[in-house]
Amino acid sequence: MRYLDALGTTGPYRARKRTTVPDVTGEELAELSLVPPVFVQHTLATMRAAQPHPPEERITALRRAAELFATSELDGRPLRDHEETVSRAGGIPVSVVRAASTALATRLSEVHHSVRNALPRGAVDDWLDPRTRRGSGVWARRGEVFTVHSAGNHPGTHSIWPEALALGYRVAVRPSRREPFTAHRLVTALRAAGFAEDQVTLLPTPQEQSEALVRGSDLSLVYGGDEVVRGYGNEPHVRTQGPGRSKILITAEQDWREHLDMIVDSVSGHGGTGCVNTTSIFVEGDPTGLASALAERLAAFPSLPPTDEKAVLPVQPLARARAIETHLTRTAEGAGSWLGGTGVAEDLGDGSAVLRPAVHQLDEPKDSRAGVELPFPCAWILPWDRDAGTTPLRDSLVLAAITTDERLVSRLLAEPSIGNVYVGGGHPTCLKEQGLPHDGYLAEFLMRSKSVIRH
Repeated sequence: MRYLDALGTTGPYRARKRTTVPDVTGEELAELSLVPPVFVQHTLATMRAAQPHPPEERITALRRAAELFATSELDGRPLRDHEETVSRAGGIPVSVVRAASTALATRLSEVHHSVRNALPRGAVDDWLDPRTRRGSGVWARRGEVFTVHSAGNHPGTHSIWPEALALGYRVAVRPSRREPFTAHRLVTALRAAGFAEDQVTLLPTPQEQSEALVRGSDLSLVYGGDEVVRGYGNEPHVRTQGPGRSKILITAEQDWREHLDMIVDSVSGHGGTGCVNTTSIFVEGDPTGLASALAERLAAFPSLPPTDEKAVLPVQPLARARAIETHLTRTAEGAGSWLGGTGVAEDLGDGSAVLRPAVHQLDEPKDSRAGVELPFPCAWILPWDRDAGTTPLRDSLVLAAITTDERLVSRLLAEPSIGNVYVGGGHPTCLKEQGLPHDGYLAEFLMRSKSVIRH
C-alpha cells in the first residue's frame, strides 16, 4: 500500500484517520492521511509565525522546484509513474496529464513573470525602491497565510497557487481526495527545492472539517461547484473558482466552417473536463449546420481506458458515469439531440465507463440549460441575434467571439461577468497562455497598493 502522508511543519505525518484513493475501476491506489482540526490549527499558527524567505530565494526555489517536478524521482516516483497514477485516479487521458505536467513545470519556472504582470504601473514591490523618495505606491501582501482547497478535475489547477509563494505568503494546500497526487508531488518538489516546512504544507482533511483551513488563514482559494461558490460568495477573504461556463459566439458575417477545428478543440481539449472548455455555442442565424458538423467530429473519438496513449475522453467509475448520464438526459429533455441522446456512459467492463461527447440544440438564446456544465465534452448549440444582446453570454470564464464587430467586442469586454474574451476565432477557449490572467490575476486578490513617501 502506498501512503500519502500529510506534510506539516515538522515533516510528513501519517494520521490515524486515512481514506482510500481508488482509481476509476475501484482499485486502491493509496491511503491518504486526513488530519484533524487541531493539527490544522497548530500548523497554520506555526506558518503565521514564520518569516518568508527573501524574494530572490523564493524565485530561485520555484525554478528549482519546476525542474525537480519534471525530471526527478520524488517520494521514489519518477514523473511517468506519477502521470499514470494521476490518469488512473482522475480518469483523465494520460496524454492530457503529461501535457499538464509540462505546462505546470513551465509555469512554475516563470511564476515571477506572471506576478510581475499583475503589478500596478504606479506601484513598486520594494519600499526601498528609489521611487518611494518622491512618493510611490508599494505593493504589499493583504495577509501572511494563504490556503488552497484544490480541485481534482485537472492537474493544471495547481499551476496558479504557487504565485502566492512568490509573493511571500506561507501556503497550505488541501488536496482533492479524488486526485491528491499532483498536490503531494508539487509540495514535495517545493520543499526539496528550498522552501522550508513552515512555508508550504499539505493538509488533507475530511470534507466536514475543511472549514478550519478557511478560518485559520488570512486568504483562501476555494474550488468547487455552484453550491461552494454560493456558500463563499459574500466572504471577502475567499476567492472561489467554480464552473466556467465558457462560450463561443459566431456572428453572421463569419463562416463557422472555417473555425470548426477551433470549436472542436474548445469543447474537447484536455478531455473536456475544464472550466475553460466550451459549454455553449451561440450562432447568429441557423445553428443546425454547426450542430451537425460538431456532432460528427466528436462522434469519431474512441472509447479507451485513460492510460491508453490514444485516449482523448474522460473516464469515471461506472456508477458516477451513469449518474451524470441520467442528469444529462433529464436536463436535455425536449432539446434537439445530435449526439448523446441515447446515453453517454460507455461501460469499459472493468468498473469504469467512458463519458462520450454530447451535442444538443436549443431553440432560444436565453434557455437556461446552456449554462449546464458537465465534466466531459458536452455542448449546447443555440441561435443568437442582436436583440438578445450580451445577456445570454454573461457568466463566462472565457468567451471566444468569432466576429469582426468591434463595437460588439467592446460591449463583451465591458460586461463584468465575462472573464476573458478571445477575438477572431484563432484561439480555443481552453487555451491558457503563460503570464496572462486566468480569472483575473491571483495577485490582484493577494496584494494591495500602499502609498509610501520617505526622505
